[in-house]
Amino acid sequence: MATVVSLSSISPNLNLNSKNFTSQPTYSRKLSRVRCNVENSSTKGEPEPRNALLKIAWYGSELLGIAASFLRSPSPSDVENDLKLATDGSGAAELDRATVVEAIKEDFARSYFVTGNLTLDAYEEDCEFADPAGSFKGLRRFKRNCTNFGLLIDKSNMNLTRWDDFEDKGIGHWRFNCIMSFPWRPILSATGYTEYYFNAETGKVCRHVEHWNVPKMALFKQILRPSRVGRRKSGG
Repeated sequence: MATVVSLSSISPNLNLNSKNFTSQPTYSRKLSRVRCNVENSSTKGEPEPRNALLKIAWYGSELLGIAASFLRSPSPSDVENDLKLATDGSGAAELDRATVVEAIKEDFARSYFVTGNLTLDAYEEDCEFADPAGSFKGLRRFKRNCTNFGLLIDKSNMNLTRWDDFEDKGIGHWRFNCIMSFPWRPILSATGYTEYYFNAETGKVCRHVEHWNVPKMALFKQILRPSRVGRRKSGG
C-alpha cells in the first residue's frame, strides 16, 4: 500500500479449505525458512514493458513521498512513537500468534498503510515487504514509505473486511479508498489482501505480501482521472 501507484492485477487463488490456525500450532523451522525467503513472484508472467512500468512507478512513488516529507513542516504527530506488543513479561523467545494477529488488526484500525503507525514489535527487522511492483527488506524503510505516502493523501478510509488463519500465515482482506492531494484530486478505490508469513522461531511477521484486486490500467486511470472534488475546486 505504501507504493499504491505501483499498479497491480492479481487474482487471489486462495485455498480457503485449508486447515485453520489453532491456538497452539506446531511449525517446522524448515517451513519457516522456505516461506520467509521465497522469491517474490508477483510480477512473473508479465510482459517486460509492464514490469518496467511497475518498477518506475514503484520507485517514483517512493521518491515522491520522500520529497513530500521534506516539503512539509514537521508536526507533533511526526514524533517517533513505536507501538509495542502487550506481552506477559515472561521473556519468551517466541511470540504468541494470537498476540501478533491482534496487533495487526489494531494496526488496520490505525490505517497503517497510509500512516506508518504500526506495531514494529510484530515484525522482524529484516522483514520482506512485497507488492506487484517489487520487494525490499527492512521494517524501518516500510514504515517511512507508509508515512510519506500518507503525505500525498487528503482523506482515506481503510477497512479490514476479513481475516483468515493458516498454518504458516494469516491473510487480511481489505478495502481501501482515498482522495490524493494532487491538483486534480484523483480518487483511488480498490480491494485486496495481504499475506502475513510468520517466522516459526520468533512468531513475528517475516514476509508482508500485498495483492490488489484491481487491473493495472484501471488503477492507473483512477490516478489520472480528475474527481468531482477537483473540478469543483478548479471551477471556483
